[in-house]
Parts: sequence; C-alpha cells; structure tokens
Amino acid sequence: MINDIKNEASERMEKSLEALGHNFNKIRTGRAHPSLLDGLRVDYYGADTPLNQMANINVEDARTLSLVAWDKSMIPAIEKAIMKSDLGLNPATAGEVIRIPMPMLTEETRKGYIRQARAEAESARVSVRNARRDANAMLKELEKDKEIGEDDERRGQEDIQKLTDAFIAKVEKLLAEKEADLMEI
Repeated sequence: MINDIKNEASERMEKSLEALGHNFNKIRTGRAHPSLLDGLRVDYYGADTPLNQMANINVEDARTLSLVAWDKSMIPAIEKAIMKSDLGLNPATAGEVIRIPMPMLTEETRKGYIRQARAEAESARVSVRNARRDANAMLKELEKDKEIGEDDERRGQEDIQKLTDAFIAKVEKLLAEKEADLMEI
C-alpha cells in the first residue's frame, strides 16, 4: 500500500522531469537543433499540421537547419509559418531546400532565455512538490483510517521526502546544463 503510493508519486515526478526536458528543448540556444521547430504548425490545406509531418528537418551545420518539404507547393506556407513564429528565425529558400540560419544570441536574449528556463524549472519543482503533497495526504488518510500505523506513515513520508529531494536535484542539474548551454558563445 505504501509502496503503491511511493511508486505513483515517483511516476508523477518522472513525468514532470520529462515535461521539463521537453520545455527546455523549445528554448533556443546558439546551436541548430531540429526540436526547435517541434511546436511549429503549418496550415496544410485547411488543417493545422505539425511541421515535422510535412518536411524532413536536418542539421546542416552547427548553426543551420535545412528543411526539405515533401509537398513542394507548401514551401511558401512553411516559410511564412517559420517567420510568424516567435523563434526569431529568417528562413532562406534555395530551390526545394529551406535553410534556417541560427542568429547569434545577444547578451540580452541569453538572459531572457535563462529567465524562461528558470521559470520552467520552477514549475517542474512545483509539480514535484505537488506529487509529494498528494502522496503525504494519501499516507495521512491511510493512518487516519487505521490501515497503517503512525510509524509506517512517518517512514513513508521520509521516503517520499527523499524521493522529492532526488527529483529536485535532477531539476537543478538540468537547469544548470541548460544555463551552461545558453551562456556558451
């Protein structure tokens, strides 16, 4: 029973870490990475379609992405979607290939991205703490219903706190890596 609660809390904490990693991928660093365009959607004959379902996205070099659209008639729509996105990218089309150079990050944009990364990390910490709170509430409920003793409840809460501390440390590690990535010139 206590193990089930710990496992459920651990799964929820793991999901918050996964979400944090996904959110960090959307924050642009100075290097080209295909996941930058993950959230981009293009109007494809009236349907909002993810860009990665319309084109091959490749890293040409450290600072350039290249796109090859499967439907050549969609190249102007893809360019327009990239320009309208809040990524600050300017695509250049050469025949059937769209090249997206990554502009250098200014000190101001780096600081803005670091603030964004810290906000994402804080929301992940809050999510981990919410999982801890819910698990502790379930333990208290079990103790109140006399299904477990006080000692078991206290031990369970200590285990959940250790789990929480471990996941918070993982969040801090991911944040430190992202900040280091962003500060690289």
